[in-house]
Amino acid sequence: MILRAIIILLALFDMIVGAAFFFTPGGSGRDFGLKADGAAGLSTLRADLTAFFVVSALCMAWGAWRRRADALLAPLALFAIAFTGRLANLVVAGTYERWWEPMAVEMFHIAVLGLAVRTWRWGPHSV
Repeated sequence: MILRAIIILLALFDMIVGAAFFFTPGGSGRDFGLKADGAAGLSTLRADLTAFFVVSALCMAWGAWRRRADALLAPLALFAIAFTGRLANLVVAGTYERWWEPMAVEMFHIAVLGLAVRTWRWGPHSV
């Protein structure tokens, strides 16, 4: 029950972040260290980052609600790849102010989702 609640809270957090990118892509992008270059840049922030966070949130909410590990694989993969990209950037470009914060959020997602994937059933008819 606690694991489900944590995942639902993470999903809510991600849905809020996704909505912020949809409705205020310029401001949300700046919060993430991104600068939109005109309409094309705003479109990319609005589309791609909204998709990342909203799809993750919906899959996490569905997976937590139904206790379905398979529904958590997409957000687990997204956050694992994001974390890996940040880790590669640390090696290649070095640190920056508050570099560890997004990595901590991503690692928390990975740990919680990984635990749920190992614990919960797979598919609608699994045991």
